[in-house]
Amino acid sequence: MARAKTMPPRHRELGLSDQQVRELYRTMVLARVIDERLWILSRQGKAHFVLTSRGHEAAQVGSALALRVGYDYVFSYYRDMALGLALGFTPDDIFLSVLARQGDIMSGGRQLPNHLSSRRLRVATQSSSVASQIPHGAGAAYAARVLGEDFVAITYFGDGATSKGDFHEGLNFAAVWKLPAIFFCENNGWAISVPLDKQMGTATVAERAAAYGIPGVRLDGCDPLAVYAATREAVERARRGEGPTLIDAEVVRLTPHSSQDDDHYRTRDVLDEAKRRDPIPRFRRYLEEQNLLDEAEDARLWDELRAEVIAAQERAEAAPPPPPEEARRHLFAAEGR
Repeated sequence: MARAKTMPPRHRELGLSDQQVRELYRTMVLARVIDERLWILSRQGKAHFVLTSRGHEAAQVGSALALRVGYDYVFSYYRDMALGLALGFTPDDIFLSVLARQGDIMSGGRQLPNHLSSRRLRVATQSSSVASQIPHGAGAAYAARVLGEDFVAITYFGDGATSKGDFHEGLNFAAVWKLPAIFFCENNGWAISVPLDKQMGTATVAERAAAYGIPGVRLDGCDPLAVYAATREAVERARRGEGPTLIDAEVVRLTPHSSQDDDHYRTRDVLDEAKRRDPIPRFRRYLEEQNLLDEAEDARLWDELRAEVIAAQERAEAAPPPPPEEARRHLFAAEGR
């Protein structure tokens, strides 16, 4: 009798090594540990405002794995801390920004948290205005066409952003010119307190792609391997000159919208369902099934990362605040110019 063939693990079918998926999990956990510390700081009155990536980690880290970091252009939004860590930002960078310290590489302590910015990593500075980064992403993709280069521009946003004019203008422009753009919706079903069915007439964000004649891909955003596969396909398609893709990654928001939101509008059933889909224990179970992680190793990882994060927090707390005389820097022209 012929022996049944054993299927390779999903990550190997996708061309990912055991080390890559372990590192993917580590980055997800690091984001969660930082997130937990930031909420503690907000309750202590040390962090004025906190925006969380909790529940979005798989979508952010899985998609980042499909990019050429430092070559492809990234336009993030305010919930993308885990994405930033996957691209090369450090815990120190996060805490210096949240605590508004002089050493903050993103704004020198002038901007709200999670407004990622790095010329080295090609992560564009963002605005707090929802969806405003979407036309910018289309513009960067147009620059690739003008320059004759094969970088892609990926733009991240929440489901609420798809109700803004910026979304429609950006997608339409990218579709008409078949630009190397990826529009990545982290769809947690809530535009702050407004549920999805009160935001749009379509059942899904992915359906909106048909209006522009581009692919719309709907997927489980709590599965980092599914996210990686879809983003990689969109990247390859963009580099081949076949135009943009809209990715609708269905994620969960495990916390209130921000540290200033009481979340009273979500029922206990909604919150319980979100916890059930938490991407970190789900991916941990996958790694355990593949004998790539066990309970003791996982406990050591969390302990190691908690120590690393607390050290980064302490360094940031000890760092000096921005000099008062620099408050108007980049706002007004310098004298004599």
